[in-house]
Amino acid sequence: MSHRATGGNRRRHLLAALASMTVLVLAAGWGFVARRPAASPRSAPPPGRITNWAYQLQGYADGRLDTLARGRYQLAVVDLTRDGHTDYFTAAEIGALRRSGKRTLAYFEIGSIEDFRPEYPVLRRDAPDLLANEWPDWPGEYFVHYWDPRWWDRVVRPRVDQALRAGFDGVYLDTPLAYEEISLDAAQGRDRARLAAEMAALIVRISEYAKARRPGFLIVPQNSPELREQSGYPAAVDGIAMEELFYQATDEPCTRDWCAENLTHTRALRDAGKFVLAVDYAVRADHVRTACGRYRAERFAGTVTVRDLDRLTAPCG
Repeated sequence: MSHRATGGNRRRHLLAALASMTVLVLAAGWGFVARRPAASPRSAPPPGRITNWAYQLQGYADGRLDTLARGRYQLAVVDLTRDGHTDYFTAAEIGALRRSGKRTLAYFEIGSIEDFRPEYPVLRRDAPDLLANEWPDWPGEYFVHYWDPRWWDRVVRPRVDQALRAGFDGVYLDTPLAYEEISLDAAQGRDRARLAAEMAALIVRISEYAKARRPGFLIVPQNSPELREQSGYPAAVDGIAMEELFYQATDEPCTRDWCAENLTHTRALRDAGKFVLAVDYAVRADHVRTACGRYRAERFAGTVTVRDLDRLTAPCG
């Protein structure tokens, strides 16, 4: 079993005030035919040829993606929304980002939920048994019973539908590591092996659902590369995103045993034909250079950025 990265990309600082907002959640069961993006990326290489990318989940200037569109990136990961709540990026905005030459992935979590997300107050009111223990590292974020069909119906499927509707090239799925971090006391009798299998099954379900509606839609989980050993997982994913392979937040060389374990599993996925999006959290120039050099040597697409993911940094190379 591998261990979680310690950096993370929670939008805690700027968005915690949204926790008290009560809004209508876009209900599960949205029915639509997923539109294919109006224009394919003009110059973005195939995913397996991408060498750099941008990762920004908050702090969009004027709530827009213009700065990101002007950047020299081949792929961009952004939140489904500009505010972490219900102000979703539109198909026109995502189309413009794609036309700038970038493949674009929609970020959301599948194993936990933050208290500022629009679904949270509704779950707390109508289905509180879906919520498990609070994540000690991230106050206000709760693990969930991700194996429960209601989690799919109420949260995951609507988020995938939104990504399809907005014309993203794929989804960037955070917190598969919930299977390691959820308290066993809150896991309804499940052990870690079963929790791992059920997390892999959720990712497979996301993949099958999305690709049935748009063939070629990219499925990219973040962290937990050891899930490659679970049935169905390798075929379901197109790539893997990995935090802190080389530097932990911030500027701390990753020297723990789990760093090596994660790298071994990541290489195995790369060798199986999956593309790798690596992100390290460092600001020292020598560490940035070192990380970028490691990405080139490993044939990973890489970005070195700040832990809050609230601004863009220069692409490697």
